[in-house]
Amino acid sequence: MRNLPPLHLHIPAPHARPGEAPDFSYLTFPAPGATRRPAPLTPEAEMRDLPYGLIRVLAEDGQAVGPWHPHLPPALLQKGLRAMMLTRAFDDRMFAAHHQGKTSFYMKSTGEEATAAAPSLALQPGDMCFPTYRMVSFLIARDYPLANLVNQTFANAGDPMRGRQLPLLYSARDYGFYSLAGNVGSRFGHAVGWAMASAFKGDDKIAMAFVGDGTTAEGNFHEAMVFAAVYHAPVILCVTNNQWAISSYQGMAGGEETTFAARGIGYGLPGLRVDGNDFLAVYAATQWAAERARANYGATLIEFVTYRVAGHSSNDDPSRYRPSGEARAWPLGDPIERLKTHLISLGEWSEARHEELAKTLHEEVRAAAKAGEALGTLGQNPPPRREMFEHVFKTPDWRNLEQRRECGVDQ
Repeated sequence: MRNLPPLHLHIPAPHARPGEAPDFSYLTFPAPGATRRPAPLTPEAEMRDLPYGLIRVLAEDGQAVGPWHPHLPPALLQKGLRAMMLTRAFDDRMFAAHHQGKTSFYMKSTGEEATAAAPSLALQPGDMCFPTYRMVSFLIARDYPLANLVNQTFANAGDPMRGRQLPLLYSARDYGFYSLAGNVGSRFGHAVGWAMASAFKGDDKIAMAFVGDGTTAEGNFHEAMVFAAVYHAPVILCVTNNQWAISSYQGMAGGEETTFAARGIGYGLPGLRVDGNDFLAVYAATQWAAERARANYGATLIEFVTYRVAGHSSNDDPSRYRPSGEARAWPLGDPIERLKTHLISLGEWSEARHEELAKTLHEEVRAAAKAGEALGTLGQNPPPRREMFEHVFKTPDWRNLEQRRECGVDQ
């Protein structure tokens, strides 16, 4: 024992810091089409290699290859492309509005648009998504009104949440989008409970939930996994591994010890590791897991490997903790460019059509933003003050009544 070295505590550290060259050499991905696709109803014990591969469909030349190719019609691919492009245009406009003092807070989803747009189109009406941040493309893919997104961002009188939620924390039940919460881990358990209730009622609806890589280190994640496994809940549980949880890189949550998808093995759940910047791969994995859930085979854990191009939020400066060129060095590319290239390879798109659509969407966002600004921006023309007291208690108690009186709100 005397000859043993002293113990050493391992502290994970990112592979590159500001001022250094980006380094993704530690990531190894199989070629597009190389990961096998078992039948959705295959026993979990026979699929334990999948969490260590990577489901990829789109090759560098834009061709769709391999067993996970979902063979989607061009019209659906074009709808997905439009949703991602509109999301990026909307994000850019609202982020600029924050810098102009028109809103209090914003988060961009740049580089992660496919992880929400593709599942939005793959799920069925009545299914429920329990989202994390950077998932506005889910709503946009379902034609949620831009006016609602703008007005909530500005917290004006047209805000569909009536001033009760922060910008970005959308809620749209009719669009299958459960209320987003700042403490995103809580929604994982809610999704499992919702799915259990659907099964208990004998319904045919499933749930899909998202957390970031950092949230997998929290108890909420593991509690939800236990319930999903034990009760065979019809739910798809997703980890958006965008490499950074605010300023903590994914290794702090155990991402370098094994894949996040591999965590499903310990719970007896199949795990899929998916190229999150490949629209077709994301759609195919969602479709596969949904088929399994609807057949009463229970939950699936999916890790979407992607990259958070922008800062965590408008309050974050990523240049303080990662190299400035890291986004350009990300080996899985840009989801919009990759889907555009695929559509062009099919003869269903062109650079000219892409540029024209980009201009059209820019004007669409501009018009929606101008309409919202006319109604009011941060601190101007907010929802009526009485709104904050409504829908708090079924029958207002004395505290609620006293607070209304102090604020000068009529009973």
